[in-house]
Amino acid sequence: MLSLYFLSPLQATGGEITLSAVGDIMLDGSARPTLQKLGYAFPFAATRAILKDSHIVIGNLEAPITRRGTEFTDKRFRFRAPPEAAGALRDAGFSIVTLANNHILDYGSQGLLDTKQHLKENRILCAGAGENLASARAPAVVESSGKRIAFLAYSLTYPEDFFAGQARHGTAPGYAHLVAEDIKAARRKADHVVVSFHWGQELAAAPKPYQVKIARLAIDSGADVVLGHHPHVLQGVERYRNGVIFYSLGNFTFGSSSPTSDRSIIARITLDQGVSSVEVVPLNVLNREIKYQPVVLTGGQGKRLIARLNSLSKGMNAVFTESGGKFVLADITPQMSFARH
Repeated sequence: MLSLYFLSPLQATGGEITLSAVGDIMLDGSARPTLQKLGYAFPFAATRAILKDSHIVIGNLEAPITRRGTEFTDKRFRFRAPPEAAGALRDAGFSIVTLANNHILDYGSQGLLDTKQHLKENRILCAGAGENLASARAPAVVESSGKRIAFLAYSLTYPEDFFAGQARHGTAPGYAHLVAEDIKAARRKADHVVVSFHWGQELAAAPKPYQVKIARLAIDSGADVVLGHHPHVLQGVERYRNGVIFYSLGNFTFGSSSPTSDRSIIARITLDQGVSSVEVVPLNVLNREIKYQPVVLTGGQGKRLIARLNSLSKGMNAVFTESGGKFVLADITPQMSFARH
């Protein structure tokens, strides 16, 4: 069933819509004692103003929001967050979360159903998981300034037990034929299509060939933006045809003490006739320093992260430069425009 949410007409003017996207959100694990003490709004305090200065905010919710369900014990890590996490996401500015990942069924179908209910109560849309395959594949749609933006989400991570079936709760599997079919259908009814993939190898700095192949297929099928996550570290950004691909946004606020997951970004994408501009905001997400509250990197630290991102993006037709105190995707000219013709 399609989910539809209307933004206030006052929130978007001139046809431009700003989308902010972050990576993995997991409000459990090693973060649990901190969150129980300081509250579930704490992780978003330092970035709330940036996120709320957007028409749409999207992130990957990598843990069910539930106190119920049957724990899936056939894997090492299982997570869940309490109902107050949904309110914290709402107050932080999130309008959409993706559920197509390898943790959303950690507490079974009941955990998934509870998650969707808590999100609904807080007016947060979701995509990528549902009561059956059709529900998991259905787009979430936001309407603003007379335009519709469709969001689709897919998982390409194990366990396959989490993939939805014709009569089985689960996530939307990112099989090429399903992805192409869904994007083409969404494009016929929406002005913009944004696609999320949970994919790749954890802690890998470069995307696998299959990631590149399916990301480009998504753009070829009509998507404007591809958002990737699961590696927990940054991967490169690619300009491909009329679209932009973030192969991995890295972690956002994630309950892990990993020293490798140290840097991330907020991707700020302006949609007009197509993708008219792209900005990235560099983040420190090293939890031993920031205690599960992502912090914007400024000065030399911010510039060093952008240099790292440019290195990761080498050969992908994407270079970020500093302009007016912001880090923007360079050389978007009429000849190189993302706008669709």
